[in-house]
Amino acid sequence: MEKTIITIARQYGSGGRTVGKMLAKRLNIPYYDREIIQLAAEDSGINAALFHDEKKLHGLRALLKGGYQGNKILSPESAGFTGDDNLFNYQAKIIRELAEEGSCVLIGRCADHILSGMPGVVSVFVHAPADFCLQEAMKVNSLPERDVERLIAKTDDYRARYYKYYTGKEWKDAKNYDLSLNSAKLGFDGTVEAILAYIEVRRRFDPALKG
Repeated sequence: MEKTIITIARQYGSGGRTVGKMLAKRLNIPYYDREIIQLAAEDSGINAALFHDEKKLHGLRALLKGGYQGNKILSPESAGFTGDDNLFNYQAKIIRELAEEGSCVLIGRCADHILSGMPGVVSVFVHAPADFCLQEAMKVNSLPERDVERLIAKTDDYRARYYKYYTGKEWKDAKNYDLSLNSAKLGFDGTVEAILAYIEVRRRFDPALKG
């Protein structure tokens, strides 16, 4: 079978990470999320602590100042070597290398955009209504409900700005993805099944996914 690279963008609390792990297990392929940061840190020699998670508000000044200026990786002696754009470029480099190596599941970090046009890529956006996201987020956050609501809003707002800055596109726009799935209606198992069913149908028509 040819490579199948599944990219998953997700609202906070929608279970996109859980779905990704379930898909990787079902397909017996590697799963990459925060591992991308560690690999980028090792590749660049930059401290992993500088590769901020999407939840954090790093680079918002840059996001507000203007658009992404390009994907050229800077040398260690350059002034912007540890800047947000260069950190993104190193992560993008790792994402491309992982996709070239073989089938895998990639979570977040604009992977759908970075791998756009690469054969065998299936891009997914997992979303859910606010009450469902809150219910799921409460399971992993020992915070008052109101604080979790703020965390969800803050995280999704940052992800939307991050995506807009690095891709020029709207994060929630279904046109950016092969599939946009409501995990509240399908459940996590159903969301996995929907993605697998899509892959099976596409294999009949897409040479890059045919076995």
